[in-house]
Amino acid sequence: MRQLRWPLAIVLVVCLAAPAAGRVREVWPTPPDAPDLLRVVKSARVLELWRKGERISTYRISLGPDPVGPKLQEGDGRTPEGRYTLDYRKSDSVAYKAFHISYPDRQDRERARAAGVKPGGSIMIHGQWDGFGWFGWLMKNYDWTNGCIGLSNQDIDELWGKLAWNTPIEIVP
Repeated sequence: MRQLRWPLAIVLVVCLAAPAAGRVREVWPTPPDAPDLLRVVKSARVLELWRKGERISTYRISLGPDPVGPKLQEGDGRTPEGRYTLDYRKSDSVAYKAFHISYPDRQDRERARAAGVKPGGSIMIHGQWDGFGWFGWLMKNYDWTNGCIGLSNQDIDELWGKLAWNTPIEIVP
């Protein structure tokens, strides 16, 4: 199995650090020729950048410990599926840089309410935990987040200068 079991406390810190630290919103300039869509294919463990209907880049990603299926509730270890946007970014969390995904949306909240559960939140595209960037080559081979989308620090640095605020992201099985 591709999963790497980490102590729950460490995994939770990565995806829950944003609300605990506050939402610091950085000035986010729009780069020239920014992609107009990010597409995450969970089953292939890839994040694709698209511009004008053409795929321009692909990155290897890691997911949570239970990646099959859409996120149903807080703590289920799944990454949401659907269309969202990148609504802010952080360079000051326990993960090395992060883009926040606008999950949960209205439909996610209604579904969770109907099921009597919390939808969860703080879903991000992020690098490794601070101080563990040198481990990126290995981390690409394991699911180590708690439902976020994990990248190597080198890949998140590359995306940092490429992505525009409010870029749509489509997450598919």
